Amino acid sequence: MKSETMHLLISGLVQGVGYRASLQREATARHIEGWVRNLASGQVEALVCGTPFAIDSLLDWARQGPPGARVDEIGCEPSSASVPPGYGFQVHPSP
Repeated sequence: MKSETMHLLISGLVQGVGYRASLQREATARHIEGWVRNLASGQVEALVCGTPFAIDSLLDWARQGPPGARVDEIGCEPSSASVPPGYGFQVHPSP
């Protein structure tokens, strides 16, 4: 099945609650590659590359997040960015 790449901006109470580590675990379980990081704005940003089914499944999880998180909004747009094959799913430092 063809892969797609999506850029995510997740808003709400999503920093300091294990959101990035949980997103990494959930993405890895779905064979999604990419990265996640905190932004100074309080949002979490992610680039996810996988099958449409896997990304939809991750988005379903991301709307709730881990215990303690409160997700207010998820911006999700197609992206032309890419990750190299075998990249896995990494937690990046904040910019």
